[in-house]
Amino acid sequence: MLSESDLKLLDALQTRPRASWSVLGQALGIGAVTVARRWETLVERGQAWLTAYPGGELVAQLALAFVEIDCAPGSALAIARHLATDPHVATVEYLAGHCDLHIHLVAPSLRAISDYVLHRLSALPGVTATRTVVSPRLFTEGSRWRVRAISPGEREALVSPSARTSGPLRFGELDRALILALGEDARASAASLALRLGVGASTVRRRLEALLARGAVRLRCEIARPLSPAPVTAMLWLRVPPDKLETTARSLAMLPEVRMCAAISGSANLMLVVWLASPHDALALESSLAAKLPWLEIVDRAVTLRAVKLMGHLLDDDGLAAGHRPLDFWSPVRTHL
Repeated sequence: MLSESDLKLLDALQTRPRASWSVLGQALGIGAVTVARRWETLVERGQAWLTAYPGGELVAQLALAFVEIDCAPGSALAIARHLATDPHVATVEYLAGHCDLHIHLVAPSLRAISDYVLHRLSALPGVTATRTVVSPRLFTEGSRWRVRAISPGEREALVSPSARTSGPLRFGELDRALILALGEDARASAASLALRLGVGASTVRRRLEALLARGAVRLRCEIARPLSPAPVTAMLWLRVPPDKLETTARSLAMLPEVRMCAAISGSANLMLVVWLASPHDALALESSLAAKLPWLEIVDRAVTLRAVKLMGHLLDDDGLAAGHRPLDFWSPVRTHL
């Protein structure tokens, strides 16, 4: 486990990832230099990291699918590491459940999803079967999850005023390049981003403010799961009456354990990802769901034994950050091995 001061820093960064060190320090009651040094230490040790990826209306323009993969004995980890290098594979996990591997796949279209599964994934040595479900909607995802270590007053001091937006978002190559650059360093200054992208700093600030205000880019502070207060990841596949899907999903998205709630195509119509303090908490969670939402049916469940990639960041055998792969969801899908 990390120290309480480290957890508070991570919670503060989850609340406002690009806040200055002085703002973060003032909210936490410590010096800016101390805050920056603590963060650098966490990053160097692979214990925490920041990332960025498209959200909001940009995600609505892309295709999201979850793919279950069965592997030949002894081949799962090698396949997982190979898939983790792909820019369209956001997350790769090795499960205790009805499949060996579970991946989050994002591409420009459903045709691109099918090309990836049919021509690339299915051709990998060791892959024995795949099953794909499409997600038409994300009700919540990991950028909203909090460590919950800071007080309401500290959190309020960090929340910045919401910027006003008007008119449609004009998304172009500069925005794409900006999101990819933030994926490597979500706290990069406008000046350094401008130098990298070959544009003016004022242009970077303007485009970044527009993307953030509309939720078109999501910034996320992650903590290595073994060091988290909730180190166990579980998945639940749920069946809900269609007329109750919206209200049920919104209720589930409010639970503090929930990392992701997504509508899916298949015999189950909702998929839930939760972070728990122990495997035993899964039973208590299921019991609570049954009591509060009696129309909800749990179709299947699984527990993550090892995470290999989490939203673009590669993880080592201890669950610590060990590298980054750009999440370029707009790039052409590779169909060759």
